[in-house]
Amino acid sequence: MRFAIALLATNLKAAFALRGTFFLQAGLMLINNLLFFVFWWVLFERFEEIRGWRIGDIAVLYGISAAGYGLAAVLAGGVQDLARHIEDGDLDPMLNLPRSVLVQAVAARTRSDGWGDVVTGMILLAMSGHLHGLAWLTAPLGVVVAGVVFAASGVLLHSSAFWLGRVEGLARQASEFLITFSVYPPSLFGWQVKLLLFTVLPAGFISYLPTELVRSFDPGMLVMVLAGAAGYAILAWWVFERGLRRYASGSRFGVRD
Repeated sequence: MRFAIALLATNLKAAFALRGTFFLQAGLMLINNLLFFVFWWVLFERFEEIRGWRIGDIAVLYGISAAGYGLAAVLAGGVQDLARHIEDGDLDPMLNLPRSVLVQAVAARTRSDGWGDVVTGMILLAMSGHLHGLAWLTAPLGVVVAGVVFAASGVLLHSSAFWLGRVEGLARQASEFLITFSVYPPSLFGWQVKLLLFTVLPAGFISYLPTELVRSFDPGMLVMVLAGAAGYAILAWWVFERGLRRYASGSRFGVRD
């Protein structure tokens, strides 16, 4: 944990070294997210409720998803490059260090645009009208859960490069699908799609269940949310470690600057 925090601090210093670029990327992402949310605002101006969901509920859903994705981008921005590092042999120098290879790989980079997502989430959650009572605790918890599942899903998708070769494009596309589905109410989908969104593309654990916790606290759902996030994190770690043993048996050597 100390190593991960030190690595994050180093990355943040590097990001803030180019302050103009940092604020530009974060600001553009904030504007992009808010413009997308305008679509929902216009829709709910015409229809007060859609299958049990109101504009405040959508604000929580989108806010948790955006802030969670931003948290993953800031703390584990290296996930996006993981498949390429696996295929190009860039993990080799990390094998010699007495630290977790997975932590080194995913925390090796922080993305400035992630801060725009985090700010977007904070704004939407504040505007939702749901932040009262236990929601002051369940909303931040939902953001952390979303961040963990986003990062774990990315690790799972990119770790397939250990067995399938170059999958960077496919993994990023699958991640885009996950983001897309996480900002739409589950009531819009049939049971087949819902099953997919709680298994292969875990949008249900990213935003649906955390949103329900904010809307109406339920201890059983809290256990389900925490268990789902922990399950995906453990699965991602296990798959990466299995792949790493395969990688280490026939890796290519490279030099890091």
